[in-house]
Amino acid sequence: MSTAQIPPGWKGGFAQSNPAFAYPTPDLSSLPMLDNMDNIDLLQRQQGVKWPEFSWQTIPGNEASRCFQMFSPYISRLGYTGKGRVYSIICPQQGACSPTFGCMNVEVTVTGQRGWVDETTKTFYADMTVEGTIWFSPSAHQKEWVKKAWEIFNKFGLKFPTSKANAIKVKTHKFQDPSQPIFPVSQGETARFKSPPFARHEDEAWNVGHIDVEIGGIEQTDNDIVNKFNAIVMDAFNVASGNMLKQGNTLTWNVWFTPPTLVDREEWRTHAERWRKSIDEDHGSPTGPGTKPRYFDGKPFVASDAFDVEMKSVMKGEVQTLEKTEANKIESFLKEHFKDEL
Repeated sequence: MSTAQIPPGWKGGFAQSNPAFAYPTPDLSSLPMLDNMDNIDLLQRQQGVKWPEFSWQTIPGNEASRCFQMFSPYISRLGYTGKGRVYSIICPQQGACSPTFGCMNVEVTVTGQRGWVDETTKTFYADMTVEGTIWFSPSAHQKEWVKKAWEIFNKFGLKFPTSKANAIKVKTHKFQDPSQPIFPVSQGETARFKSPPFARHEDEAWNVGHIDVEIGGIEQTDNDIVNKFNAIVMDAFNVASGNMLKQGNTLTWNVWFTPPTLVDREEWRTHAERWRKSIDEDHGSPTGPGTKPRYFDGKPFVASDAFDVEMKSVMKGEVQTLEKTEANKIESFLKEHFKDEL
């Protein structure tokens, strides 16, 4: 691990302020879950996640299908006070492209957090609640079926997921506990599986932690037609991303930190919007690109490969292609609900 010098101003003490906070079984229930943006003015220090290494099973239940992908450097960050109380956690944004729908954005939105950091011992612990949000990026708007559906939705005053405000929201919960929306962000790499050498950074990183979060269902709107359409979009997103946000799947990330630095509070406030704008502009990343998803042996993940294994469908004796299957779904949806508009 890195032994780089940390900036002055570290006081510490918050991690030791309650014996219940300590490992091996930290309990932060005495702390309120705080909104992620409510206490930016209290932030003094931060640890950036230069190497956000994500992993998930592209075919749920099949460990051999596990993929590894590093998202863009510094897309996540841990913010805290000089005493070590965590007040904000920046989480990732990413994109995935479907052959029928075009490109979509996914943001892991932090809805609540609490935690502590101890720079002296290079340890930390936090609780989080998050939801996944999915919406179309501008490049997707020109796809034939997206453009048509968007036009029809607008005509009837229905919410179409072309912005974060109208995004499809996916619930999450603690690993193997659907009743618990709060899940831990813990010290060390996940013990659930072994990561390949290309997804580990112990010689360069200052510290490492991990998150295991299980994916729940889509949050329902008050309109049945919108709910059905959102389900189709989520199916397409999961085909394109290798079931990253498929209900029942577990998304894990090992977060490899750089040494502590001081916080620029205004930069912190505008971080999410700056990333969102960058991603909307054809999925660029302000701090550079991540990696393509790969299996443990380094072989690149190809969405159609997982589709062929998991989602084969037969029509008139012929195996459907990924693109044709997606097109059929949206075409059938529009004919069922908006026949007179086609």
